[in-house]
Amino acid sequence: MKRAVAFYTKAFGWNITKFPDFDYWTVGTTAVDKDGRPKQPGAINGGMGKKGEMAPMAVTVTISVADIDRALAAVKKLGGKQVGKKMPVGEMGFSAYFQDTEGNVIGLWQNKQM
Repeated sequence: MKRAVAFYTKAFGWNITKFPDFDYWTVGTTAVDKDGRPKQPGAINGGMGKKGEMAPMAVTVTISVADIDRALAAVKKLGGKQVGKKMPVGEMGFSAYFQDTEGNVIGLWQNKQM
């Protein structure tokens, strides 16, 4: 991770910060509003973690959804399939992965309801 952080910081000027208590780093690529959402339409920020059991072995697009279970049901109905189990991520929310009809693995994120 140290090498990846140095690479992306130097190559693209990204602001990369380790998330407390997790092997996960937030990646800031563009300015954000008070809620942490990119100010520029179409811009994205993200994160990165170690490859392995808790994450895919490749770069993965992750989509924020209001309800992971509903999103996974729609994926299944449209010919995709769930990959692994829905997992809690600390007290922040839930993640899950699915494979689309083209074989791409995509992540889903649901914030925990307060």
